[in-house]
Amino acid sequence: MEQQQPYQPKNKVRIVTAASLFDGHDAAINIMRRIIQATGVEVIHLGHDRSVEEVVNTAIQEDANAIAMTSYQGGHNEYFKYMYDLLKEKGAGHIKIFGGGGGVILPSEISELHEYGIERIYSPDDGRELGLQGMINDLVQRADFPVGDTLNGEVNHLEDKNPTAIARLISSAENFPEVAKPVLEKIAKINQDSKTPVLGITGTGGAGKSSLVDELVRRFLIDFPDKTIGLISVDPSKRKTGGALLGDRIRMNAINNPRVYMRSLATRQSNLALSKYVQEAIEILKAAKYDLIVLETSGIGQSDTEILEHSDVSLYVMTPEFGAATQLEKIDMLDFADLVALNKFDKRGALDAIRDVKKQYQRNHHLWDVDPDKMPVFGTIASQFNDPGMNTLYKSIMDKIVEKTGIDLHSNFQITREMSEKIFVIPPHRTRYLSEISENNRKYDETALSQVDVAQKLYGIFKTMETVSGRVPKIDKSGVIEDSLNHSPEKKEFLSLLMKEFDRVKMNLDPYNWEIILTWDEKVNKYKNPVYSFMVRDKEIKIQTHTESLSHSQIPKVALPKYQAWGDILKWNLQENVPGEFPFASGLYPFKREGEDPTRMFAGEGGPERTNRRFHYVSLGMPAKRLSTAFDSVTLYGNDPDHRPDIYGKIGNAGVSICCLDDAKKLYSGFDLSHPATSVSMTINGPAPMLLGFFMNAAIDQNCEKYIKENGLEAEVEAKINAIYKAKGVERPRYNGELPKGNDGLGLMLLGVTGDQVLPADVYNDIKVKTLAQVRGTVQADILKEDQAQNTCIFSTEFALRLMGDVQEYFIQNNVRNFYSVSISGYHIAEAGANPITQLAFTLANGFTYVEYYLSRGMNINDFGPNLSFFFSNGIDPEYAVIGRVARKIWAKAMKLKYGANERAQMLKYHIQTSGRSLHAQEIDFNDIRTTLQALYAIYDNCNSLHTNAYDEAITTPTEESVRRAMAIQLIINKELGLAKNENPIQGSFIIEELTDLVEEAVLAEFDRITERGGVLGAMETMYQRSKIQEESLYYETLKHTGEFPIIGVNTFLSSKGSPTVIPAEVIRATEEEKQFQIATLESLHKANADKVKEQLEIIQDAAIQNQNIFEKLMDATKYCSLGQITSALFEVGGQYRRNM
Repeated sequence: MEQQQPYQPKNKVRIVTAASLFDGHDAAINIMRRIIQATGVEVIHLGHDRSVEEVVNTAIQEDANAIAMTSYQGGHNEYFKYMYDLLKEKGAGHIKIFGGGGGVILPSEISELHEYGIERIYSPDDGRELGLQGMINDLVQRADFPVGDTLNGEVNHLEDKNPTAIARLISSAENFPEVAKPVLEKIAKINQDSKTPVLGITGTGGAGKSSLVDELVRRFLIDFPDKTIGLISVDPSKRKTGGALLGDRIRMNAINNPRVYMRSLATRQSNLALSKYVQEAIEILKAAKYDLIVLETSGIGQSDTEILEHSDVSLYVMTPEFGAATQLEKIDMLDFADLVALNKFDKRGALDAIRDVKKQYQRNHHLWDVDPDKMPVFGTIASQFNDPGMNTLYKSIMDKIVEKTGIDLHSNFQITREMSEKIFVIPPHRTRYLSEISENNRKYDETALSQVDVAQKLYGIFKTMETVSGRVPKIDKSGVIEDSLNHSPEKKEFLSLLMKEFDRVKMNLDPYNWEIILTWDEKVNKYKNPVYSFMVRDKEIKIQTHTESLSHSQIPKVALPKYQAWGDILKWNLQENVPGEFPFASGLYPFKREGEDPTRMFAGEGGPERTNRRFHYVSLGMPAKRLSTAFDSVTLYGNDPDHRPDIYGKIGNAGVSICCLDDAKKLYSGFDLSHPATSVSMTINGPAPMLLGFFMNAAIDQNCEKYIKENGLEAEVEAKINAIYKAKGVERPRYNGELPKGNDGLGLMLLGVTGDQVLPADVYNDIKVKTLAQVRGTVQADILKEDQAQNTCIFSTEFALRLMGDVQEYFIQNNVRNFYSVSISGYHIAEAGANPITQLAFTLANGFTYVEYYLSRGMNINDFGPNLSFFFSNGIDPEYAVIGRVARKIWAKAMKLKYGANERAQMLKYHIQTSGRSLHAQEIDFNDIRTTLQALYAIYDNCNSLHTNAYDEAITTPTEESVRRAMAIQLIINKELGLAKNENPIQGSFIIEELTDLVEEAVLAEFDRITERGGVLGAMETMYQRSKIQEESLYYETLKHTGEFPIIGVNTFLSSKGSPTVIPAEVIRATEEEKQFQIATLESLHKANADKVKEQLEIIQDAAIQNQNIFEKLMDATKYCSLGQITSALFEVGGQYRRNM
């Protein structure tokens, strides 16, 4: 394939790139922005989850030629149209809009958006036809027009701080200096008496300057509620292409504020940290009467002091990793900087580093009579929310500005004189935990092998005794029973020698292992008997051990090997064993639960009523109700439904819209949430604690409803509810539409109220205690995986982990034994592109990180271990055949031998979903074949629950017909496939054993690599996991593209028509009525609970500040507050997630 040459722009082109609101799919836009930059463009990259307003404000402030967006989460019609309208409304209609969203954006919608005025939406067919570079060439060529070649009175709008005018003047100064010259002369006269201070911030590349600037801006806006701030941020241009990555905005959360203007400049020259037009930009901002201007340079070397020529006060930012103390003598900025920030103060050696920098500063400034600790050198952790070091630095900067310029910017910011201290999720002395697990597990395997060797020698001696004696010797706990041997005189001496050797060798065998050999025949017979009985939570369970085929063959449910040699028996027991026994290679329980196949019923679309109908449809007639819930992207990001178009378009699309307790009650109505055959799985991460609060309260209120009916209190309660709503002057909430078949209305009686409002406190509390002990299900809530792969983090990582810990603590205190507080998820890691080994290694590593974190909080491993569950993807790679058994073995060995956990905590319980990545939009009927094979892997490997994807999910939301087919795949395997009647069919296979050993060692090796990077959290800081996932994704896509990796119906065995991409006949989207009803529900809630919300939000904020359990308070707050209200309140005390490049 001939490589396409990049288009060469005739003008300086600037393009803003981002992924749309509530959309974490940033892989595509990252690839696009790289190619756009390599085509000679200055790229202002914003990352994922960006609102229209943020993108439009950025494009205007940056005076961009174009905006390039990806949108994979639906709502694209409203999003792009709103962007177009907002640009026109703000006088920036010249900025062109480009977009793409794979197969999510239909051809008819592309045509509609083009007609509306969107410059170009690229389809998958465009990508195939033009190639990536061809697509970008088209985009850049369309956006290649001059900016700033004419001026039209913009200078007259400066004092209004008009961002369009400010931006155009800076562009003109940069691109057409001759055009700008007379205007700049006019600006110079305006600025003759200007006292606006300029803070210059410079430092080495990677010192965290952008995060630090963002934290300074956040504090400035709080400190001075009526002041404004202008930012100029410089990044280097690429000498080869002229392109530049202007990436400072991606790290910033505080700048989308009307009191902030930011402009990113490329140096447009090599070897310099500033643009030659930076002074012009400063003068323009001074003329616009900003109260403070901050100038941030690109990364500099040791001898660079350019910033001093443009600033009144200078701050030098560095990290503790500067090498030997003598290196400090070479840094010119330490001679001139007014203040120094030693950022990333959580790094090893930070205390020594700050001592050395303070001494060097003292020397350079000849401050011999001043205590080194009084030097203006500050340890900061800008990435940490409300960092004390940042507070001190900010106050010192403002004081220095006042001191040097006399300007009236006296700070009232409250600070404490604490030093920056990292809030360690994992204590520093525990960072080797993964390698300790590797060492521990390898030691177990080595010990097992040596014990097997001893057992095999004993068996050799035993067989020799049998041969010499002429009879089979008997054995007991002490060894061979001497009386069972033939004591004829000619054999006595030899047998005596053999007995001594047997006893000598046996000294090296662990008594536990001798017991295994001793009881082997008994174990085999237990499975041969017609009925097997075992205990589960003090209850005896009896199971038939065989099934009968049509040919009247007796098929054993568990087949055991016919080994006789003790070494073989011992090895099999130590490394494989029967289901239900350590190390759980073949399963967690002696037999599968009868009458409950591991089928999960997955749904999520529109409002809660529509998803409730789908749940009742898919579970009708099924003995167990295993409901799995997908939420829309508005909910996934912790927001409320809204009329604003970029939110409105996403309500109820690609998941169900849930924003309050009443929504949860309607969603699960008609299902008894406390019944042992009901379990609910919720695919939610960032706002998981809030959704969990909604769910728990819905379950409690269901039981309150049962109590009301059992005690004939319906009329009394109805009267109370009517009185409550009459007093509020609001209509009572209702279920929208008719109840579906199978829904008896359970859960709807108390819509709009909670049980504690209509029942006595003692009755309510008793019901609450019992309900919490009964509910079964899972909430995903896996924050580590979100940061590594899926991007639905909303809070700062430390705060999100604290919330997870609070939930688990609450579960322990309230005896929540049957609900998983987290589903540690590899599925999304695999969907992002990881191969099966990486998926398994990263997921288990994340799991052990939660273990270490919960232990550091003082929780007992046997209390929280059983509340942890896992979630894996199953593709069709060979390693997927053993993913479950390897996970179980690694987890069990580590939990038992490293952490001393009990048997229940050793059991790794996991859900499997067939691979979404293997669903292709070409020849979609073939997808069911792949899904069937993946489901077979999962069932043979004894997964605890399973979701099979519908064949049409590659192109649309599944239909009832496709969902039925997907469920039939599982049912046919479980009910019809003869071999599946056996519950350990892959045990004993040579290739399975080989794969198990290979994958297990590969995972342990990955643990060691992660340890080298400081454990999971340390590796995340350098984006190790994310980079590895992307590399593996690219490898797969390359082999798929070249055909080296054959995919039937995609790159080989194509149909006569060439297997084109299938366009769906219809796409299931939320209706206008559903969206409007959700917004009306929310507005009614806000009106009904207006008197309660402020108090409840203050209670959860206080709990966060006082280090109390936040989830305990959320259980009350979720009764009255909406999801968005709680999220916003927690942002103020826990910090927002900071995106990475």
